[in-house]
Amino acid sequence: MLLAEGIEGYLAHLERERGYSANTVRGYRGDLRSLEEHCERSGIRDAADVDLDALRDWLYASAESGMGKSTIARRSAAARGFSRWLAAHGGDDVAARLRTPKRDRHLPRVLSRQAIDAVLASLHAAAAEGDATALRDVAVVELLYASALRVSELVGLDVDDVDLERLTVRVTGKGSKERVVPFGRPALDAIVDWLRSGRPRLVSAARSQPALFLGARGGRLGQRRVHELVTSLLEATPGSGPHGPHTLRHTAATHLLDGGADLRAVQEMLGHSSLGTTQIYTHVSLERLAEAYRTAHPRA
Repeated sequence: MLLAEGIEGYLAHLERERGYSANTVRGYRGDLRSLEEHCERSGIRDAADVDLDALRDWLYASAESGMGKSTIARRSAAARGFSRWLAAHGGDDVAARLRTPKRDRHLPRVLSRQAIDAVLASLHAAAAEGDATALRDVAVVELLYASALRVSELVGLDVDDVDLERLTVRVTGKGSKERVVPFGRPALDAIVDWLRSGRPRLVSAARSQPALFLGARGGRLGQRRVHELVTSLLEATPGSGPHGPHTLRHTAATHLLDGGADLRAVQEMLGHSSLGTTQIYTHVSLERLAEAYRTAHPRA
């Protein structure tokens, strides 16, 4: 089996049988294409000829190019998964002894409550005249913060996924797992304004279909546009760190815990399969507490 054919077979397996999202499959494709190119430079074109040394050389070259530990760890995971799939189809699991570097643990950026209030106030002011895209942007950011959604989950929402009476939204997360998460009154008001006054002006019968959030041409709103929107809002917000939409997810989770929410309830809301993933937000809260102590206590 040619390496290229094996990669395509494995990616099809992830999508059709494992239910991986399009974003995850795209990431695996990029990593395994890089492996294929590395092997071709070494004269390896058949999947059966890929051995442990080839995989180690590939990861070493990735590290030498300046990639971080998190990226190397992801590439290592992609190689191990591909190797197991090849073994199930008569090959050898050559990556079984491939070691994964420990990921760098960086605390996520979290906005203060004053900062998120200022961001939302600026959006509401821009939407005061009823512009359709401005109304949409308010609803997008209110819902991202209210329900701590991933961007892929937000843009994948359909109108019927929102329950305006119960103030909940049905989300399809990683691994095609569904969960229902709540949102508050400000998000409700923003969504209602969008559905009544904004969305009808962007609807395109041929392109919109059931999508909750629409782009300027009437199709489903894309992830890139959401990234651009949130980045533009957060660039002027005090604080260092990422400016993307995931900052709103981190902020929502941390504010929930600061407000006394149970860790397992936050885990369920975020759609984390492991409680350990959610616990990073307790570290953020403790760091905020420590900073407040250092700033305010006379004997800190």
